[in-house]
Amino acid sequence: MQFANQQTRRGFLKDSLAAAAAMSVMSMNELRAAEKAAKPRWIIACRDAHLPETGEPGAWSAMKVMKVEGVEVSVDLAGKCGHLHGREKPYSIAKPDDLKVLADDLKKHDLKISAFCLHNHFDENLEGELECVKMTARAAKELGVPAVRLDIVPRKIKDEKEFLEFAIKTGKQVVEVSKDTDVRFGVENHGGTTNKPEFLKAMFEGVGTKRFGLTLDTANFYWFGHPLAKLYGYWEELAPYICHTHCKSINYPESEREKQRKMGWEYGKYCCPVYEGDIDFKKLAAILRKADYKGDLCIENESLGRFPKEQRREILIKEAAFLRKIAEGA
Repeated sequence: MQFANQQTRRGFLKDSLAAAAAMSVMSMNELRAAEKAAKPRWIIACRDAHLPETGEPGAWSAMKVMKVEGVEVSVDLAGKCGHLHGREKPYSIAKPDDLKVLADDLKKHDLKISAFCLHNHFDENLEGELECVKMTARAAKELGVPAVRLDIVPRKIKDEKEFLEFAIKTGKQVVEVSKDTDVRFGVENHGGTTNKPEFLKAMFEGVGTKRFGLTLDTANFYWFGHPLAKLYGYWEELAPYICHTHCKSINYPESEREKQRKMGWEYGKYCCPVYEGDIDFKKLAAILRKADYKGDLCIENESLGRFPKEQRREILIKEAAFLRKIAEGA
């Protein structure tokens, strides 16, 4: 009886230690799961115009090769998606039947449109552009596309104060014509006006809704001439407005990085893939996480033309892998 009791106590101790170890492993797994869940799940995407550079016969197979799940799709005023290659008849979002074809193909290939991209001329064709915005927002709602990239660039209006007033008024109209959707609009920072953070902030505050914000082009403030160190402060200040991204980089000589340069200085020579440039994408990720960003990291590579065609596929694959590690916190 005493021997049996000793065995029972030993068994109890052994079972207790095993249970404690299991709970410890479970707790570690739960902690890891919680840590992973706490990080936003960002879609890795690519601009549609880059997809043919993979050499693949169609957009969907190109995305599979790159291992991206999202694409930014350019839309013209008529609703045509002309850069989604591989179809005899281009995709379109203009009519319900056309939209269904696109929706069915996305579902078939288990892929997503992370943003639509419009190339607007608002101060030249306001009525036509607003109709295009309305059409695109309706399509975005149907397809579950969270963001639409906009151009708000002065073409006819030359006075910056006058253009700011126009931009605010236009932004409010964009929001109004899409009021039956939750789609967010992201004005890209590019050119000579919207690469001024003070202009962007004044425009966003003037429109006054979270639905009207920023497509952050990671290289364009740098292209404009701003010193490298200032970029991260600008991003942090504008982070609450970011709803979409264009991820690209520049590899300037060290002597030029922290000085105010002439707008566009030697860009064609020094633009480069995201994994080679000066821009710190880990800092970008930290800023986006702090702002609870839930959009994409979308590849835009304006340096591809400098590389032989046979190298471009691997460059895009490598960029996607690089951004995936950034999104995962690696």
